[in-house]
Amino acid sequence: MIRFLALALVLLLAPVAPALASQVLRISAIPDQNPERLNRLYGLLAKELSDQLGVPVKYKPVVDYGAAVTGFRRGDLDLVWFGGLTGVQARLQTPGSKVIAQRDVDAKFRSVFIANQSAGLKPFSAQNDLQQLKGKRFAFGSESSTSGRLMPQYFLAQAGVTPKDFASGRPGFSGSHDATLALVQSGAYQAGALNGQVWDSRLKEGKVDTNKVVLLWRTPPYADYHWIAQGNLDQRFGTGFTSKLQQSLLNMSPSQPRQKTILELFAAGRFIQAKDADYANIEAVGRSLGKIR
Repeated sequence: MIRFLALALVLLLAPVAPALASQVLRISAIPDQNPERLNRLYGLLAKELSDQLGVPVKYKPVVDYGAAVTGFRRGDLDLVWFGGLTGVQARLQTPGSKVIAQRDVDAKFRSVFIANQSAGLKPFSAQNDLQQLKGKRFAFGSESSTSGRLMPQYFLAQAGVTPKDFASGRPGFSGSHDATLALVQSGAYQAGALNGQVWDSRLKEGKVDTNKVVLLWRTPPYADYHWIAQGNLDQRFGTGFTSKLQQSLLNMSPSQPRQKTILELFAAGRFIQAKDADYANIEAVGRSLGKIR
């Protein structure tokens, strides 16, 4: 009996490893750009968040937009950088999850329509001029991209252009914004739509040959990219963890070298607060086009 009590006392007094030690915060993002760029960005972000939060953080890349939504719904991913549409899809499919931040540029985001110079199209300011794209070989980005498919298709529809109006009766899907730019610049497609921020960044980086590709039109603004967190993070990592995670993102500053690089790779000045309601219009458009049911 004495031995049993002694053993029980030893076990009771033995140090217990905190729950955090066995928990890893798994972050991911829709693969909307070059994989090398994404690996660098989210590798840096994982280190930054780990230092800020005091927990291991691991970046888990996914193969496509759908895999990001599925991984989040299954609970395999804790924090994901989604586009407008995929974020709404993931949140509706994952009870308790919530929007915690967006970039300063995401509140009024835009898509751009571009064309190969050989298509004979010129820049225009009227949305109805999108009708000039009828009969052209046209490329969207990913089928689930907000800025590379959903909103461009919405603006096309408003101008009276349907996917069946493109050459061969259907558009192409490149898979990413960088791929759309490359395909249009090469002439494989005569025109396409992509993320306006990616277009501006690649233009600044000298990766756009303006002798081969022309900017046709910028869309009106809409809400787009955002961070969504699982609803059980406080239970897994401790009370207040979700708020601390949110503040780690919101407090990132260009005055800190690593944070400055992260913000630059995100093409953002800062992260700002966001809420579920900011994406009500995206949900409405997604439902109208059959992407959300």
